[in-house]
Amino acid sequence: MYNSGKFLIICLLLFLSSCDDRPAPPDTLGKGEIDISVDETFKPVMELQSRVFDSSFPDAKVHVHYKPESECFKDYFDGKARIILVTRELSEKEKELCKQRKIFPTELGLARDAIAVVLNNESEDTLLDMATLKGILTGAYKTPYTVVFDDQASSTVRYIMDSVLKGEALGKNVFAAKGNYEVVDYVAKNPKAIGFVGLGYVSDSSDPNNTGAFIKNVKVAAIKNEKTGEFLQPYQAYIALKSYPLTRNLYYINSESYPGLGTGFANFLSQQRGQLIFFHQHLFPTRSEMIIRDAQINTN
Repeated sequence: MYNSGKFLIICLLLFLSSCDDRPAPPDTLGKGEIDISVDETFKPVMELQSRVFDSSFPDAKVHVHYKPESECFKDYFDGKARIILVTRELSEKEKELCKQRKIFPTELGLARDAIAVVLNNESEDTLLDMATLKGILTGAYKTPYTVVFDDQASSTVRYIMDSVLKGEALGKNVFAAKGNYEVVDYVAKNPKAIGFVGLGYVSDSSDPNNTGAFIKNVKVAAIKNEKTGEFLQPYQAYIALKSYPLTRNLYYINSESYPGLGTGFANFLSQQRGQLIFFHQHLFPTRSEMIIRDAQINTN
């Protein structure tokens, strides 16, 4: 009896010792380095988010790689990025692929964004309904526009194909400019061009009152809400209420199986400081309680 008891104690000590020898995770919620992939249409706001996060956690470094949305998903399934920030959740087919590869994803909506339609300052077509927009995109509109997107594999193209064209093909007048800044620049220089970009690329970051003002070198079109008949620009309140027709969400998709730096960064984005950054960059934060009130402006 004495010997067997002694044997059990030795086995227990050996087991505990083996547990202590397990390698520590390479990163924690606030320490280490990580590579993440982010839809490039969110580059303006995510550059600010990553800077604030890194300054708040000096022992952490988030390396953000801005790519077309389709490449972000590729990085996720290839194991190059444990966390991605994109404009859609995983499809059922992708969830099944996660099961096959023993990936256990978590998904969460962080903010609401919009696609801005930009026109040259000489253009007179600043009020567009969905039928006109579809005609421009397919090349059937009476005015021959050159349509410019950021990248053929971008989330903006996917959104337009799914939500505006709904199965119709893009016209031969559609081109990719290889970046949102390049889209804005092309439209600013070409009177017969129209571009589609993420909201962050037309928001005026120098606006001291955070009123949602737009940059001056292009016009931002107002799109008709078919239910109310109003022509609305992508202001924050209209994005919050989804009144502006070209509204979409920003999600994170995380594959970490332990509380690592990807989870720490995702937590930061979904909590107060990250949500305030989304708000000040004119997106609508969906993880915070916001109150929208009607207001009248006194011009006297």
